[in-house]
Amino acid sequence: MIAETPVLQVEDLHAHYGKSHVLHGVSFEVRPHEVVGLIGRNGSGRSTTLKAIMGLVPPTSGRVMLQGRPLAGRRPYEIARAGIAYVPEEREVFVNLTVDENLRMGEQPAAEGAPSWTPAQMFDYFPRLKERRNTLAGSLSGGEQQMLTICRSLLGNPRVLLIDEPTEGLAPRIVAAVSDCIQDIHRRGVSVVLVEQKLTIALRVSTRMCVMGQGRIVREGAPGDIAGNEALLAEWLAV
Repeated sequence: MIAETPVLQVEDLHAHYGKSHVLHGVSFEVRPHEVVGLIGRNGSGRSTTLKAIMGLVPPTSGRVMLQGRPLAGRRPYEIARAGIAYVPEEREVFVNLTVDENLRMGEQPAAEGAPSWTPAQMFDYFPRLKERRNTLAGSLSGGEQQMLTICRSLLGNPRVLLIDEPTEGLAPRIVAAVSDCIQDIHRRGVSVVLVEQKLTIALRVSTRMCVMGQGRIVREGAPGDIAGNEALLAEWLAV
Protein backbone atom coordinates (compact mmCIF):
# COMPACT_ATOMS: atom_id res chain seq x y z
CA MET A 1 0.00 0.00 0.00
CA ILE A 2 1.37 3.42 -0.98
CA ALA A 3 1.38 5.94 1.87
CA GLU A 4 -0.55 9.14 1.28
CA THR A 5 1.49 12.26 0.62
CA PRO A 6 1.46 14.53 3.70
CA VAL A 7 -0.64 17.66 3.39
CA LEU A 8 1.43 19.42 6.08
CA GLN A 9 5.10 18.88 6.87
CA VAL A 10 6.95 20.53 9.75
CA GLU A 11 10.70 19.98 9.65
CA ASP A 12 13.29 20.95 12.28
CA LEU A 13 11.26 23.96 13.41
CA HIS A 14 12.93 26.32 15.90
CA ALA A 15 11.36 29.38 17.52
CA HIS A 16 12.28 31.92 20.19
CA TYR A 17 10.49 34.33 22.49
CA GLY A 18 13.14 37.00 22.72
CA LYS A 19 16.27 35.21 23.90
CA SER A 20 14.31 32.19 25.13
CA HIS A 21 14.67 29.20 22.80
CA VAL A 22 11.22 27.57 22.91
CA LEU A 23 11.06 25.13 19.98
CA HIS A 24 14.09 22.89 19.51
CA GLY A 25 13.68 21.22 16.13
CA VAL A 26 10.02 20.17 16.00
CA SER A 27 9.33 17.74 13.16
CA PHE A 28 6.11 15.94 12.26
CA GLU A 29 3.74 15.53 9.35
CA VAL A 30 0.00 15.43 8.83
CA ARG A 31 -1.60 13.26 6.17
CA PRO A 32 -4.99 13.81 4.54
CA HIS A 33 -7.98 13.04 6.76
CA GLU A 34 -5.87 12.88 9.94
CA VAL A 35 -6.34 14.41 13.35
CA VAL A 36 -2.87 14.69 14.87
CA GLY A 37 -3.01 15.34 18.59
CA LEU A 38 -0.15 17.34 20.14
CA ILE A 39 -0.02 16.44 23.82
CA GLY A 40 2.39 17.23 26.63
CA ARG A 41 2.80 19.20 29.80
CA ASN A 42 2.20 22.93 30.00
CA GLY A 43 5.27 24.70 28.65
CA SER A 44 6.27 21.83 26.37
CA GLY A 45 5.86 23.98 23.24
CA ARG A 46 2.52 22.75 21.89
CA SER A 47 0.80 26.11 21.48
CA THR A 48 4.00 27.74 20.24
CA THR A 49 4.22 25.07 17.55
CA LEU A 50 0.79 26.05 16.23
CA LYS A 51 1.68 29.75 16.35
CA ALA A 52 4.96 29.12 14.53
CA ILE A 53 3.17 27.16 11.79
CA MET A 54 0.69 30.03 11.47
CA GLY A 55 3.41 32.70 11.42
CA LEU A 56 2.24 34.35 14.63
CA VAL A 57 5.60 33.45 16.16
CA PRO A 58 8.19 33.80 13.37
CA PRO A 59 10.25 30.58 13.14
CA THR A 60 13.97 31.06 13.73
CA SER A 61 14.72 28.19 11.35
CA GLY A 62 13.13 25.10 9.87
CA ARG A 63 10.46 24.41 7.27
CA VAL A 64 6.67 24.41 7.11
CA MET A 65 5.31 22.91 3.88
CA LEU A 66 1.66 22.81 2.81
CA GLN A 67 1.36 20.28 -0.02
CA GLY A 68 4.98 20.99 -0.90
CA ARG A 69 4.61 24.78 -0.77
CA PRO A 70 7.02 26.46 1.67
CA LEU A 71 5.28 28.75 4.16
CA ALA A 72 7.79 29.35 6.98
CA GLY A 73 8.50 33.06 7.26
CA ARG A 74 5.29 34.11 5.51
CA ARG A 75 2.84 36.49 7.15
CA PRO A 76 -0.18 34.97 8.92
CA TYR A 77 -2.68 36.25 6.35
CA GLU A 78 -0.62 34.69 3.55
CA ILE A 79 -0.56 31.37 5.39
CA ALA A 80 -4.33 31.58 5.92
CA ARG A 81 -4.90 32.25 2.24
CA ALA A 82 -2.68 29.29 1.36
CA GLY A 83 -5.01 26.95 3.24
CA ILE A 84 -4.18 26.80 6.97
CA ALA A 85 -6.68 28.06 9.55
CA TYR A 86 -6.10 28.63 13.25
CA VAL A 87 -8.46 28.41 16.22
CA PRO A 88 -6.66 30.16 19.12
CA GLU A 89 -7.10 29.19 22.73
CA GLU A 90 -8.23 32.77 23.47
CA ARG A 91 -11.02 32.46 20.82
CA GLU A 92 -10.64 36.11 19.76
CA VAL A 93 -14.10 36.73 18.36
CA PHE A 94 -15.03 40.19 17.07
CA VAL A 95 -17.02 41.22 20.13
CA ASN A 96 -18.83 44.16 18.51
CA LEU A 97 -20.02 42.12 15.53
CA THR A 98 -22.92 39.67 15.47
CA VAL A 99 -22.53 35.93 15.04
CA ASP A 100 -23.48 36.26 11.35
CA GLU A 101 -20.97 39.07 10.84
CA ASN A 102 -18.22 37.09 12.55
CA LEU A 103 -18.88 34.17 10.24
CA ARG A 104 -18.74 36.37 7.16
CA MET A 105 -15.38 37.74 8.31
CA GLY A 106 -13.94 34.24 7.98
CA GLU A 107 -15.15 33.49 4.46
CA GLN A 108 -12.72 33.11 1.60
CA PRO A 109 -12.82 31.09 -1.65
CA ALA A 110 -11.82 27.45 -1.40
CA ALA A 111 -8.51 26.45 -2.92
CA GLU A 112 -8.63 23.77 -5.60
CA GLY A 113 -9.29 20.40 -3.96
CA ALA A 114 -10.10 21.81 -0.53
CA PRO A 115 -13.48 21.05 1.11
CA SER A 116 -15.92 23.94 0.91
CA TRP A 117 -18.12 24.98 3.82
CA THR A 118 -21.25 27.11 4.23
CA PRO A 119 -22.85 28.92 7.19
CA ALA A 120 -25.76 26.46 7.00
CA GLN A 121 -23.34 23.61 7.71
CA MET A 122 -21.98 25.52 10.68
CA PHE A 123 -25.47 25.86 12.10
CA ASP A 124 -25.96 22.11 11.64
CA TYR A 125 -22.90 21.53 13.84
CA PHE A 126 -23.95 24.07 16.44
CA PRO A 127 -27.70 24.89 16.35
CA ARG A 128 -27.22 27.29 19.26
CA LEU A 129 -25.29 29.63 16.96
CA LYS A 130 -28.26 29.77 14.59
CA GLU A 131 -30.48 30.79 17.48
CA ARG A 132 -28.05 33.59 18.34
CA ARG A 133 -27.02 34.62 14.84
CA ASN A 134 -28.06 38.24 15.39
CA THR A 135 -26.44 38.48 18.85
CA LEU A 136 -23.19 40.38 19.41
CA ALA A 137 -20.34 37.91 19.86
CA GLY A 138 -19.22 39.69 23.02
CA SER A 139 -22.49 38.62 24.67
CA LEU A 140 -21.97 34.92 23.98
CA SER A 141 -20.91 32.40 26.60
CA GLY A 142 -17.42 30.93 26.46
CA GLY A 143 -18.74 27.76 24.87
CA GLU A 144 -20.68 29.69 22.25
CA GLN A 145 -17.59 31.75 21.43
CA GLN A 146 -15.59 28.57 20.97
CA MET A 147 -18.21 27.23 18.56
CA LEU A 148 -18.14 30.52 16.67
CA THR A 149 -14.36 30.57 16.37
CA ILE A 150 -14.24 27.03 14.98
CA CYS A 151 -16.96 27.86 12.46
CA ARG A 152 -15.37 31.15 11.41
CA SER A 153 -12.10 29.30 10.75
CA LEU A 154 -13.82 26.56 8.75
CA LEU A 155 -15.51 29.12 6.49
CA GLY A 156 -12.01 30.01 5.25
CA ASN A 157 -12.16 26.58 3.57
CA PRO A 158 -8.77 25.39 4.85
CA ARG A 159 -6.88 22.24 4.01
CA VAL A 160 -5.48 22.11 7.55
CA LEU A 161 -7.10 23.37 10.76
CA LEU A 162 -4.94 24.14 13.81
CA ILE A 163 -6.95 24.04 17.05
CA ASP A 164 -5.54 25.11 20.41
CA GLU A 165 -7.24 23.83 23.60
CA PRO A 166 -10.81 23.85 22.24
CA THR A 167 -12.45 22.32 25.33
CA GLU A 168 -10.75 24.40 28.03
CA GLY A 169 -13.31 25.57 30.58
CA LEU A 170 -16.34 24.25 28.68
CA ALA A 171 -19.32 22.36 30.06
CA PRO A 172 -19.39 18.61 29.26
CA ARG A 173 -22.27 19.03 26.80
CA ILE A 174 -20.32 21.63 24.81
CA VAL A 175 -17.15 19.51 25.00
CA ALA A 176 -19.04 16.63 23.39
CA ALA A 177 -20.39 18.86 20.60
CA VAL A 178 -16.93 20.29 19.86
CA SER A 179 -15.37 16.80 19.84
CA ASP A 180 -18.03 15.49 17.46
CA CYS A 181 -17.46 18.49 15.19
CA ILE A 182 -13.70 17.89 15.02
CA GLN A 183 -14.19 14.24 14.14
CA ASP A 184 -16.66 15.08 11.38
CA ILE A 185 -14.38 17.80 9.99
CA HIS A 186 -11.54 15.35 9.39
CA ARG A 187 -13.89 12.76 7.89
CA ARG A 188 -14.95 15.40 5.35
CA GLY A 189 -11.39 16.02 4.26
CA VAL A 190 -9.85 18.68 6.50
CA SER A 191 -6.69 17.60 8.31
CA VAL A 192 -6.51 18.76 11.93
CA VAL A 193 -3.67 19.48 14.34
CA LEU A 194 -5.14 19.49 17.84
CA VAL A 195 -3.59 20.74 21.07
CA GLU A 196 -5.67 19.32 23.91
CA GLN A 197 -4.79 19.15 27.60
CA LYS A 198 -7.49 16.61 28.45
CA LEU A 199 -5.87 13.29 27.53
CA THR A 200 -9.15 11.37 27.35
CA ILE A 201 -10.48 13.77 24.71
CA ALA A 202 -7.23 13.80 22.74
CA LEU A 203 -7.18 10.01 22.69
CA ARG A 204 -10.78 9.81 21.51
CA VAL A 205 -10.54 12.44 18.78
CA SER A 206 -7.02 11.90 17.38
CA THR A 207 -6.07 9.37 14.73
CA ARG A 208 -2.36 9.79 15.57
CA MET A 209 -0.57 11.47 18.46
CA CYS A 210 2.68 13.36 18.98
CA VAL A 211 4.01 13.75 22.51
CA MET A 212 5.92 16.98 23.09
CA GLY A 213 8.52 17.67 25.75
CA GLN A 214 11.09 20.42 26.15
CA GLY A 215 10.24 21.98 22.80
CA ARG A 216 10.48 18.87 20.62
CA ILE A 217 8.53 15.77 19.62
CA VAL A 218 9.63 12.93 21.89
CA ARG A 219 7.29 10.18 20.69
CA GLU A 220 4.71 9.51 17.98
CA GLY A 221 2.17 6.74 17.80
CA ALA A 222 -1.41 5.57 17.57
CA PRO A 223 -3.67 6.68 20.42
CA GLY A 224 -3.84 3.15 21.81
CA ASP A 225 -0.06 2.82 21.87
CA ILE A 226 0.35 6.15 23.67
CA ALA A 227 -2.41 5.39 26.19
CA GLY A 228 -0.85 2.01 27.00
CA ASN A 229 2.63 3.38 27.66
CA GLU A 230 2.50 4.22 31.36
CA ALA A 231 6.19 5.15 31.58
CA LEU A 232 5.81 7.61 28.70
CA LEU A 233 2.74 9.21 30.23
CA ALA A 234 4.39 9.53 33.63
CA GLU A 235 7.53 11.11 32.19
CA TRP A 236 6.06 13.56 29.71
CA LEU A 237 2.45 14.14 30.76
CA ALA A 238 2.54 13.71 34.55
CA VAL A 239 -0.46 11.40 34.31
